[in-house]
Amino acid sequence: MKELFSYIFAFDLNNLFVAPTKNPMIQFFRYFFVGGLSFVVDAAVLFILNTWLDMHYMVATVFGFMVGLTVNYLLSIWFVFNGETKKTSKTAEFVVFAIISVGGLLLTELLMWIGVDLLNMMVIVAKIIAAAIVLIWNYGMKKVILYREKK
Repeated sequence: MKELFSYIFAFDLNNLFVAPTKNPMIQFFRYFFVGGLSFVVDAAVLFILNTWLDMHYMVATVFGFMVGLTVNYLLSIWFVFNGETKKTSKTAEFVVFAIISVGGLLLTELLMWIGVDLLNMMVIVAKIIAAAIVLIWNYGMKKVILYREKK
């Protein structure tokens, strides 16, 4: 935590966002930004498909998720987990990343259904709430399964 705050207070953008690191606090800090950007892409696709093209929100959620997943994967390997030793091939890494993310998608779909159909929330409000919950799920699972320290 001390290392993260020292970089923040020094406005050290290289160590905050680019330099390889195994520090989980810095990785989560980076993942927060990667997740935020991925969310913007995901939500924009959902909004466009649902609002402009009149696609059902549950279907549009899947399409938005797929585009957001791709953005999240690429940015995660480039910026978040770039200090981690790869334990698998890129293909195997993406498959596991995608499987974890499908768990996030199922959780998102459940939360969207609860928010929109049961609680009568606006689609975008339900999406924001679901995204915040799924951000923690995705980071935790990826850190534990894909990028955990070897014992």
